[in-house]
Amino acid sequence: MCGILALLGCSDDSQAKRVRVLELSRRLKHRGPDWSGLYQHGDCYLAHQRLAIIDPASGDQPLFNEDKSIVVTVNGEIYNHEDLRKRLPNHEFRTGSDCDVIAHLYEEYGESFIDMLDGMFSFVLLDTRDNNFIVARDAIGITSLYIGWSLDGSIWVSSELKGLNDDCEHFESFPPGHLYSSREGGLRRWYSPPWFSEAIPSTPYDPLVLRRGFENAVIKRLMTDVPFGVLLSGGLDSSLVASITARHLAGTKAATQWGTQLHSFCVGLEGSPDLKAAKEVADYLGTVHHEFHFTVQDGIDAIEDVIYHIETYDVTTIRASTPMFLMARKIKSLGVKMVISGEGSDEIFGGYLYFHKAPNKEEFHQETCRKIKALHQYDCLRANKSTSAWGLEARVPFLDKEFINVAMDIDPQWKMIKRDEGRIEKWVLRKAFDDEERPYLPKHILYRQKEQFSDGVGYSWIDGLKAHAALHVTDKMMLNAAHIFPQNTPTTKEAYYYRTIFERFFPQNSARLSVPGGASIACSTAKAVEWDAAWSNNLDPSGRAALGVHLSAYDKQVPSVSPGISEILDDVHLKMEVSTPGVAIQS
Repeated sequence: MCGILALLGCSDDSQAKRVRVLELSRRLKHRGPDWSGLYQHGDCYLAHQRLAIIDPASGDQPLFNEDKSIVVTVNGEIYNHEDLRKRLPNHEFRTGSDCDVIAHLYEEYGESFIDMLDGMFSFVLLDTRDNNFIVARDAIGITSLYIGWSLDGSIWVSSELKGLNDDCEHFESFPPGHLYSSREGGLRRWYSPPWFSEAIPSTPYDPLVLRRGFENAVIKRLMTDVPFGVLLSGGLDSSLVASITARHLAGTKAATQWGTQLHSFCVGLEGSPDLKAAKEVADYLGTVHHEFHFTVQDGIDAIEDVIYHIETYDVTTIRASTPMFLMARKIKSLGVKMVISGEGSDEIFGGYLYFHKAPNKEEFHQETCRKIKALHQYDCLRANKSTSAWGLEARVPFLDKEFINVAMDIDPQWKMIKRDEGRIEKWVLRKAFDDEERPYLPKHILYRQKEQFSDGVGYSWIDGLKAHAALHVTDKMMLNAAHIFPQNTPTTKEAYYYRTIFERFFPQNSARLSVPGGASIACSTAKAVEWDAAWSNNLDPSGRAALGVHLSAYDKQVPSVSPGISEILDDVHLKMEVSTPGVAIQS
C-alpha cells in the first residue's frame, strides 16, 4: 500500500504551501517507504509515498500520460492492467507499473473508465488542461481514503486522517465505490452491483462455480515483483487462501523470481488456538511457516501506536488490529512486502456466529449486505492500516468484485446455518472446497468453527485488555461518560480507555464522527442484535458472546475484571519470540 495526499484549489502556489504539503505527506511515509514524489500545478498539489510492488525500478509516482497533461497519484493494485494496456494500442507507457494505465484510460474514456479497473485502489487525477480533477475509491473500500474541506475553499484528499486533520475544517471517510468529480461538483456512485439493493437472489448453489470464482480471485493476486506470503491463522478463510496459492504458485512470474516455496505467517499468544491450527495447515501444505508469539503485555504496550495508525476507537477493530500490527512488523523484517489475507468471507457468507440466530433467509441476506457495505469501517480498515503501518501490503481475494457478485447471487437459503442438517456457518464455501480426490485441506480444518481473529490469537488477550482498561478507568469516570463523549458514548471501560487515546491523537469532531457506533453482538450490526432478546444484556464484539453457539462462549455477562486476570498481566515478556529467526526468503 502507498500513501497519497492531494491539495486541490487552495489559491496558494507559494513555496510555504509546498513545504506544508511535503510535511503532511511525510506523515504517510510509513505506508510507502520506498520513494516520495510531489507534483505541483498552480495551486494543486499531488503527493505520493510509494511502496514499490510492481515495477520497483521505474514506477515512481505521480504518474502521467504522454504529454504530462494528466497526472495521477494512486494507492493500490490494478490486477488487470496488462489487459487494459491492450485496449490502449495508441498510447505509450513510461513504466511497467500497474497504475500507469489510469491516466491513459482517462484520456481515452473520460470519467467512465473506473468500472474497467479490477483491483483495489484510491486515487486523485488532475487534468491540467482545464484544472478539473476526480477522486475515486475502490468498490468495497479496501484501500483507505479521506476527503476534507478547508476554509479557503480547497479540497484535501489523504490515505489517512493524519494527513489532513490539522488543515481541514471538516473531513470524513471517502465512500467506497464512489467518484468525486470537480466538473459535477460532488460525489456519485460508480459501483452499483445487484446485491447492493439487498433484493433476495434466487440462483441455485453451484459449488464448482463458487470454487472457480474464488480460485480465480486468488490467482490474479499473485501478481508481484517482490517477495510475498500468506497470512495463515488456521481458520477456514486464510487456510483456503494458502491452499489455493500453494497450488497455483508454480508457473507464475512470482515463482520465477522468488521460487515456488510459499511462506506463511501466524501470530498468537503461546498455546493459542490459531497457532496450533496454522502449524497443522502449514505442514499439510508444505509452506515455510513463520510463527510469531506475543504476550498480553506486548499487545498492551502497543495499543497507543495501534490507535494512532488505524485511526479508530472501535473496540473489536483495536482488539484484532493489535496482533496484526505486531505480526506485520515481523513480516516486514523478513524482507516481505506483500501478503494475501482472508478478510471478507464472514461478511459474504454469514460466517460470524451470531448468524446462527438469523430468523429467515431474507434477514440473513440483508445482514450480509449490511456487513459488506460497512467493511471499509472495520476489517478493511484493520487489514489496510495494520499492515501499512510497516510498509506491508495486504491483498484480500474474498473482496474481488467478480467473486462477490457470484457469492452474493446465491439463494441465501443455501447459506443459512442448519445444524440439524450438518450445515454450519459458511457451509457453502466449505462444501465447494471439499474435494475427496485432491483435498484442499484436512477435513477438520475445512470444518473448523469460526474464530474471530481477536479470539483466535488467544482468549486471554481480550480478557487482559479488559483488565488493563479497568485499572485505568474508574466507575466514576464511566458515570460521566455521556457528558465527556456524547458522540458514540463508550459503554465499557475498555471502550472508554481506547476513546481517551484516540481523542489525544485526533481531537477534531470530524475525527470522532468518522468512527461508526451502535450496539453489536459478536461483530453484528445493530439490526441483527434484535434476533435474540438475550443479546441486549451481553453486548460484546467477541465471538464468545454468541451464547449457545461458540464452543467456548462466555457463561454469563463478562465482568469488567475477569477472575485471574492479575495473573495474566503478571506474565510479561517484553520481547516478541519468533520460532524461525533469520529465515531468508528462498528463491
